[in-house]
This record gives sequence, C-alpha cells and structure tokens, in this order.
Amino acid sequence: MKRIVIFASGSGSNAENIIKHFQNSNIATVTHVLSNNEHAKVFERCERLNVNASLFDKENFEKEDTVLNFLHVEADIIILAGFLWRIPAKIVAAFPNKIINIHPALLPKYGGKGMYGMNVHKAVKENNETETGITIHYVNENYDEGAIISQTKTALTNTDTTGDIANKIHLLEQEHFPKVIENIILQNV
Repeated sequence: MKRIVIFASGSGSNAENIIKHFQNSNIATVTHVLSNNEHAKVFERCERLNVNASLFDKENFEKEDTVLNFLHVEADIIILAGFLWRIPAKIVAAFPNKIINIHPALLPKYGGKGMYGMNVHKAVKENNETETGITIHYVNENYDEGAIISQTKTALTNTDTTGDIANKIHLLEQEHFPKVIENIILQNV
C-alpha cells in the first residue's frame, strides 16, 4: 500500500477528490495533508474526511529539515493540489519522479511563478485562446517545468468568461487527476 501525502494551500477540492478516490483502494491511501496556509479550507475537508492534516511554515519547509524528515517517514508519493510554494531542491532530490503537480493550463503556456488559479484563466481569456486544459507533471526545482505526464484539453468559445474557464478546468481536474495518480502508482509498484 503506497502512502500519499498531499500539499495544499487553498480550498482543497482536488485534495478531497484524491482522498475520496483512494479511500477504499488496495493500492494507495492518503496518509496526511500538509498546508502552508492556516486559513486553508483544506483543513475543514480533512477533518470531515478523517484525514490527518498539519500546518507548516517556510522555516520548516526550506531551512530546517522538518518537512523533509516527515516525508521520509510518511510518504511514498507526494501530490501538489493547489500548493503555491516552490518545492525546495532537497525535497525534489529526495523524491525523484515521486512529486506530482497539476497545473490549470497546457504547459509550457501560462506556467511559472504567479501563474495559478484565476491568474491563469485571466491570461488565457486575454489571449483569446481557443483551447486550454490541465497539465499533470512531475515536479523539479522550477515552477511548472517538470516532465509532463499528461495533458487534457477543453475547447473555449469567445463568450467563455474567466469563471466559465475555471469551471471547465475544475471538471477536468476532478475527472483526471486521481486516475493519473493511480496509473502512476500502478506503473511503479
């Protein structure tokens, strides 16, 4: 049974979806959710779903080995689900091809520091894109530059608002992210 640790900074809808996907699985389980945001709604979701969740700060994450040591004990695979900090090189090195992120655009477009959530959807709309989608990728030391695992596209119309784009992306995330994680785990068992 593989152990999944999820990093989340916000509402936690993707984290909840992943937790539910693996609740009755015989291949993996979510053992813990870590967040850098004490006000993140993901804590409420974890409490409701009976999953351990912990808060950490930049010191624990980047300068000390608190988070790294925790991951060595608790994680076989790490999932970033709306996590906004760059992963330190020492964690990336300790978990090669075992840290997976989802990005709300078709990388390499609309990636990098500051490109998350509505910032991405706004840029997609402003550039009159006819399609967008999600990219699931391995994490390296740079924002959104790790090897791409999968991409799923959705068509856009010129009448789509940024809210419409966000809804289309959310549906893709909910449908595809847990399945891709499961496939990666199955390939590495």
